[in-house]
Amino acid sequence: MDAGAPVWITRARPGALATAERVRDLGFEAIVDPLLAVEILDAELNLAHVTALAFTSANGVEAFARLSDERGLPVFVVGRATAKAAQGEGFASVSSADGDVEDLCALIAAGASGPVLWAGAKEPAGDLVGMLRGHGVMARGVAVYETLERAPSDDTLARLDAPAAVLVHSPRAARALAALLRERPAPAVRFLCLSKAVAAPLRDAAEPGSVTFASRPEESALLDLLNTTGLSEQTDLIS
Repeated sequence: MDAGAPVWITRARPGALATAERVRDLGFEAIVDPLLAVEILDAELNLAHVTALAFTSANGVEAFARLSDERGLPVFVVGRATAKAAQGEGFASVSSADGDVEDLCALIAAGASGPVLWAGAKEPAGDLVGMLRGHGVMARGVAVYETLERAPSDDTLARLDAPAAVLVHSPRAARALAALLRERPAPAVRFLCLSKAVAAPLRDAAEPGSVTFASRPEESALLDLLNTTGLSEQTDLIS
């Protein structure tokens, strides 16, 4: 993409603001207009007998930290961004799978010494607790936040008539975007997704060849796509 080109950031705040800074540092125009909003739930956290915590998103970390002062338990997280959030909230022992939920499950199964509490979304993208139980790990989950869909502004939608890029961080955002594209096609836009699973909902809604995904599920790899032009190889992997 040309320097200064617009990049629409669809992820929820506050993560969207951090992404916007990185996009601007790369020389692009950042448009922060989330398709999702995070609402922290009034959850009761029972930490009795819990020996470790698990998080599959930075939102889970931040919500847990708002609800509890506990910082001494070991923490297992899915990737580097979530690890950074946990460290920022004061957790001293943080282990990252640097991958996806399956990688996190393997990490916990190899390192947990007792019951694990997962704190995450009301409607999670994956079933970490079920996977852990399948590996013989005692685990339970609690929903500490809810992700709600929101409509983008008319100004943002008007920008889609010209060449632009859209960053998509989650399957939920991708599904919302796919529904929007069925009503309002955007043939000049590139859709850059965090992973193959994130890209999948856009397969039938976006223009052929306009969807790609990062080589690994990390934002640094996602932002690398802003400076690439060939999409066909990775797009073919979505089918």
